[in-house]
Amino acid sequence: MALHDRRPILTDMTAKDLSSGTRLIHSHSDANDGRRPIGIRCRLLLFMMLAGLLPGCGLVFDAIELVHPLTGDELSAICSRGRLRVGISVEPFRPFVFPAVYTDEGIRVTGLDVQLIQEVSQALSEHCGKRQPILPTLHLTRFRDLLIELNEGHLDLFVSSFSGNVPGSHPGGLWTSMPYFQEGGIGVAVRRDDIADKVLSPFRRQATPDTLAAIREGLSGLTVAVQNRRTAHFYAEANLPRIKLVVCDSLPAAVETKDPPIDVILTDYPILRYVTKRVWPDWRLLERPDGSPLVLTQEYFSIVTSEEKRRLQWFLNNLLYRLEETGRLAQMRRRWMEEEYAPTRRATVEGLPLEISKVPDHYNQGQCRPGGKG
Repeated sequence: MALHDRRPILTDMTAKDLSSGTRLIHSHSDANDGRRPIGIRCRLLLFMMLAGLLPGCGLVFDAIELVHPLTGDELSAICSRGRLRVGISVEPFRPFVFPAVYTDEGIRVTGLDVQLIQEVSQALSEHCGKRQPILPTLHLTRFRDLLIELNEGHLDLFVSSFSGNVPGSHPGGLWTSMPYFQEGGIGVAVRRDDIADKVLSPFRRQATPDTLAAIREGLSGLTVAVQNRRTAHFYAEANLPRIKLVVCDSLPAAVETKDPPIDVILTDYPILRYVTKRVWPDWRLLERPDGSPLVLTQEYFSIVTSEEKRRLQWFLNNLLYRLEETGRLAQMRRRWMEEEYAPTRRATVEGLPLEISKVPDHYNQGQCRPGGKG
């Protein structure tokens, strides 16, 4: 008889044996004044008996589920917990994540990504239907470690201007949402005019646009800083064989390092556009000879969660779609990318709290090291 023909009979046997085993457990528990050791032994005996009766992994799994039903889905778990565990990068990615500030209410952090976290938490509160809102708990960690924290089950999701369409940027087992920001890509920043002329010269000579060929020639022989495991790091390793690559723990580390002197910084264009205008005016964001943005790739930023969390994935995509179709996302992007504002003021009024024990890590921007290119 085929296995699929035997399964209904074995399932019936399992149910009977389970019922008998349950009575046996209860009788032993009663006979021993509720002491646990005999009950535990009986459960183990029952499991071994069922495992012997069921010749197949799927049927054994069914039997285990009868003894100990599986927990609910990830959305139910968030509702029961009352908290959304969100990973966020220690390294600031202005204007997506600003450095934390001290306020009268404690340590607070703000930015476009932080406001998006608040939108997700509010939508979860409505979904869960609780009187108490679902609170976002920020887990601060190095950008390179966010993927590890998520894979190990310490986070429900993370938001840190993560590019969802870059080859090699994340291992298997992760899922990226529909975009909440679509104007990403790698920008180029320099401090010296002679370096700017060298980088842009191949673009001026081209009759037909070829960004990759021009940037390879323009950056050849220069010392180029990238942030560890961000898009520009993968791009440089894959496409720029003739540069002197320097890998930094953060963008501030790349700006501040003096050994070796950095000729060019490659990182996300919208971040460079913000910091060269408002934070580090000594650095200049390069444009093409015709005045249009010099962007080396096309990218979008996504929310990241685990591959198996299907209900959470649909929840996030449906929310982002609604925010996009109502114009809410566009308003949020304008608010952080185009408006004039004081980040500390926004952090004080609307920021999310950080654990005080995490603040020293937040302000330690790390260092830079040779990246192996020559």
